[in-house]
Amino acid sequence: MKHSRTRKTHSSEEVKKLKEKAKQIRRLIVQMLAKAGSGHPGGSLSSTDIMTCLYFSVMNHEPKKTKWPGRDRFHMSKGHCCPVWYAVLAESGYFPKEWLWTLRKLGSNLQGHPDWRTPGVDVGSGSLGQGLSIALGMALAAKLDKAGHRVYVLLGDGEIQEGQIWEAAMAASHYRCDNLCAVLDYNGYQIDGKVSEIMNLEPLVEKWRAFGWHVVTIDGHDIADILSAFDQAKDLKDKPTIIIARTIKGKGVSFMENVVDFHGRAPTEAETKQALEELS
Repeated sequence: MKHSRTRKTHSSEEVKKLKEKAKQIRRLIVQMLAKAGSGHPGGSLSSTDIMTCLYFSVMNHEPKKTKWPGRDRFHMSKGHCCPVWYAVLAESGYFPKEWLWTLRKLGSNLQGHPDWRTPGVDVGSGSLGQGLSIALGMALAAKLDKAGHRVYVLLGDGEIQEGQIWEAAMAASHYRCDNLCAVLDYNGYQIDGKVSEIMNLEPLVEKWRAFGWHVVTIDGHDIADILSAFDQAKDLKDKPTIIIARTIKGKGVSFMENVVDFHGRAPTEAETKQALEELS
């Protein structure tokens, strides 16, 4: 199954299919975290629509050829939200869905943070603040090789409080990495509480622009908005793009939405039942 990135128009039917796919991804996230008894639902659910668009519409990739040189690259900088990545990889056909029920188990290929042994994962992650540098390295390598593939990286909002992010941001614009697209899952919460209270990021748009990036702000749960933003990034020349996606922590499950406790707590049996009913 080859997912092409050449299409420029997005029909209402495509948007509808992606919405349904995102709902299925959310169901898988809830189920795998319930079976694991631990993990990070909040940020996984907030970034589901973004990840669904990337893997089922935007990126050029072949699940049966994980090392195909022409593939677009994706790196999950906020590695603790790997359940959403595992779910889209399984739905795309990188590995059997049954693997999802082994999340965080000893010897599993699906660990609590991404690991290179997982099909579809090029680089492990988990130590926050490093992912933009890794993605920049991939993008620079593609430039040197005169390769046509693109690089995407998903960042967390709490994560960009770290200095290494801004070093990478400065370098990416300096080297005109227009093949690099970062997406910020701006759900407003980190493990200790509200991002604005722990280390305020605003004025965020102005900061990224000052570092030489093209900035697109979107509703991170609006499929058409997300697709349009990625189209903008592909068309832009001579500078990298960051998509600042305003999202809701725990999106799709009423009792998880904007509740910081679900940053890193798996649902109970009763909560799982309710969540799956809401996502039916």
